[in-house]
Amino acid sequence: MIRDVELPNGTTAVDVRIVGGWITEVGRALAAHGETEVEGRGGALVPGLHDHHLHLHATAAARESVDCSRGLDALLDSHAARIRAVGGNESVDRHTLDQLVPDRPVRVQHRSGALWMLNTCALSELEPLPHLPGVERDSAGIPTGRLWRLDELLRGTWPPHGDLRALGDELAAFGLTGVTDATPGLTEIPPHLPQRVTLLGERKLLLHDHDLPTYDELLDRVRTLRRRNLPVAVHCVTRTSLLLTLAVLNETGVRQGDRIEHGAVVPEPELLRGLTVVTQPAFPVVNRRRYIDEVEPDDLPYLYPFARLLAAGVQVLPSSDAPYGPIDPWAVMRAAATRDLCPDERVPVKTVFAGYLRDGTLRSRRVRAGTAADLVLLETPLQAALDAPDPTLVRHVWIDGQSVR
Repeated sequence: MIRDVELPNGTTAVDVRIVGGWITEVGRALAAHGETEVEGRGGALVPGLHDHHLHLHATAAARESVDCSRGLDALLDSHAARIRAVGGNESVDRHTLDQLVPDRPVRVQHRSGALWMLNTCALSELEPLPHLPGVERDSAGIPTGRLWRLDELLRGTWPPHGDLRALGDELAAFGLTGVTDATPGLTEIPPHLPQRVTLLGERKLLLHDHDLPTYDELLDRVRTLRRRNLPVAVHCVTRTSLLLTLAVLNETGVRQGDRIEHGAVVPEPELLRGLTVVTQPAFPVVNRRRYIDEVEPDDLPYLYPFARLLAAGVQVLPSSDAPYGPIDPWAVMRAAATRDLCPDERVPVKTVFAGYLRDGTLRSRRVRAGTAADLVLLETPLQAALDAPDPTLVRHVWIDGQSVR
């Protein structure tokens, strides 16, 4: 039993009874049945938060990887027999890495997650290297060590990396009771996590911006999913990939559940009506300087829209894209409300918070009898939390009725 809480609709002094993973009763001054009681002290009791786009295995692995965001010299401090690093930049190839670490396999992930850079030792483990579009080669046809969007080629060549149990605890501390893993092709729920996990899996269509499919190729991929009665979730981080996707969906028709992942550049938001855009409001804040320096000037006004999409009648949901963005949903809420790159795209914290309250099927949730007991108890009433969003406000978390924090 959770006593004396505020519900998201503003009702105060409410008690909530949980039995067998479900909310069974909501009301005032409920009679005790001998169960454990938690005093809410007037804090808000809300549905658990759901991150609508992240990568669990990559996030767990990133926690244990060498951080090269400040330079490759960080590799020199690692004594690991095999070095996995993150935060690299695009100038890195096998020759650069060989100069630093010539005697051990090294793989460095680009800060965007789209590119892996391997030294010669790591490349030799993949021989014979297949002739795939993502395998970059020099003028003599020799691999440079740069592999674009070839995670599946690397998967299984290195030991499993990352502590998923620790990641589950971290997610719970933020009030996250559910996540959607957007890793393409992932078909098995990662183990050792208390959170409810939704997989995009085969629904996720990852458009390689360095090697986009033709219109007919993408049309065939979408129709294949349509024949299986599946919606699509299309990765779109450029203007070109978005327009290609919209052209194909205009021919196949949009169905419920179709999603645009990222929507990084959206000049005409009204063209996305009927779709859901799962975006990352923190990116224009944490990457502000880089975007100003690297993004085409014509694209800058349209980066990661939120307010314009909502105004056009498009459903928008927030996410982290962890490990490539901050996993803290409260930081994402603050970023969405305060961004100064395209400030017209600011949205209230309340709007972003409401997006986190939707589940993996994008349905809204409420605290009421007959619903799953995935709940977060805050230290303060809800308005106070929205005025100053911070993860320290998370006091208790239940998933399926079990206390996980």
